[in-house]
Amino acid sequence: MLKEQLGVLKIGRDRFFDILRANHLLIIPKKSYHITTNSHHRFRKHKNLVLDYSITKPNQVWVADITYIGNRKNPSYLSLITDAYSKKIMGHYVADNLNTESSLMAFKMALKNNRSGTESLIHHSDRGLQYCSNEYQRVLEKHRLKCSMTQNSDPYENAVAERINGILKQEFSIDKYDIETKLRRKIVDESIEIYNEMRPHFSNHYLTPNQMHRQSEIRMRTYKRKNTCKNVFASV
Repeated sequence: MLKEQLGVLKIGRDRFFDILRANHLLIIPKKSYHITTNSHHRFRKHKNLVLDYSITKPNQVWVADITYIGNRKNPSYLSLITDAYSKKIMGHYVADNLNTESSLMAFKMALKNNRSGTESLIHHSDRGLQYCSNEYQRVLEKHRLKCSMTQNSDPYENAVAERINGILKQEFSIDKYDIETKLRRKIVDESIEIYNEMRPHFSNHYLTPNQMHRQSEIRMRTYKRKNTCKNVFASV
């Protein structure tokens, strides 16, 4: 986005980051970790269908996840549905609980925002109670979506969702303030709108999620997980 302006000043990428670092303008990653997945339940757990799956277009694979964005005084949880190809957030919902209905709200928003069909679309998530529940599975079956789930707690099995969580928290600071759920929803709504429309991705060849989502000709970038005997590919 700044390539032309920096070129006039004869500043390259590395020097630009040196300037940001010297002025304390680089994002410092957070190390906090909160468990939002309860995989110890009686419901059926599905196989991972995207382990060696080639993603070549929008609305081929949606990834779902829940992330903690509150605090002990005012806990909040953000449910997200993201298109794996374009990194566009298709649906989201902020709640003060981990009920299945909260995840369903995000999923139903994604279905409403989807202008193409759901034929052959895969819904990928962790093995949490919300996604395995009868209520959630009924909506998947109603819209004929295939259900895919991670096989263990390895974050690489749902790398897209983990990456989007980090962007929203670190770059947009959606969990920075001690506020009520109603106001937090407004902040999340505005942040996701800016993210989809303005935030370029390396895996999108520096297109924004909306730009990437409007076409299917560009091949998204992927990386291979290191130190593994499996061919696990993920996109960021």
